[in-house]
Amino acid sequence: MIRIPKIKSVMTAFPYSVASTAPVSEAIEFMRKQNLRHLPVTDNGTLVGLISDRDIKLVLGPDFAYPDPNTLSVREAMIRDAYIVDLEEGLDTVLTYMAEHHIGSAVITRHGKLAGIFTAEDACRQFAEFLREQFRRAGGDDAA
Repeated sequence: MIRIPKIKSVMTAFPYSVASTAPVSEAIEFMRKQNLRHLPVTDNGTLVGLISDRDIKLVLGPDFAYPDPNTLSVREAMIRDAYIVDLEEGLDTVLTYMAEHHIGSAVITRHGKLAGIFTAEDACRQFAEFLREQFRRAGGDDAA
């Protein structure tokens, strides 16, 4: 019997995070260097929110000039009500919620602690692998 995978099987485990007290400029530089669009925010190891490249653009404007990203803290730019799910949640539930609410990521926790992140990019990769597997099972190698 085939079962729908749990989010833990497709998430990015042990994600990077940034301290809420860090300046936004540090988050920007780190996200650019690591090629990230979503970054969990922590306070002493406790998850407190999420900051995304979109959040930063909304706060700093299109030219990243005002307010000063060196004095603005991540806490002031992050979203506190990030979509947070337990790592035992079904992938279908997470995908449905993300689609219905136009959300680009889910923060994954285990016993309330940061365990992973699942983004729209992860969903696309997982779906591509699913399609490849379906074609392999069917004995074909031509894309539709």
